[in-house]
Amino acid sequence: MCLTLWGMKRTKAIEILDKAKIPYELREFEATEFTADEAAQKMNLPPEQVWKTLIARGDRGGVVMAIIPGPHSLSLRKLAQATGDKRAEMVDVSELMRLTGFLKGGVSPLGGRRAYPIYIDQSVRQHPHVAVSAGLRGLQILITPGDLVRATNGTVADLIE
Repeated sequence: MCLTLWGMKRTKAIEILDKAKIPYELREFEATEFTADEAAQKMNLPPEQVWKTLIARGDRGGVVMAIIPGPHSLSLRKLAQATGDKRAEMVDVSELMRLTGFLKGGVSPLGGRRAYPIYIDQSVRQHPHVAVSAGLRGLQILITPGDLVRATNGTVADLIE
């Protein structure tokens, strides 16, 4: 089902995928910058295939996760439209651990401290596989777009600038 390197830590995200019998591949690298660009370069993947999970807060609906391709910027206006909010703003990095249980560069859409609504950019369908964080810096899950949507119970929407 998955390619797991000997001695690699198991995260909640990995456990969720295993329990749901969703196929994936793990990729590990030495992270220093904690960016999607770094992950793409070190995993030898096109930057558009490495996706970042961003945390935002809507004025009505509260905290949500937005999963977008690494090279792109999140449109807060489009996210607010997708969530039914009037406006949305990015959560400060200092709040990430408290809200999600993850550090910057390791925020996974799976296995967080709380289950927040998840929105995935519609361009996900253009790729055979995308990489998202497995919940640790330097550990990525390579997964099909359909399985990502299914595993996260995500809503696909237009989210990028």
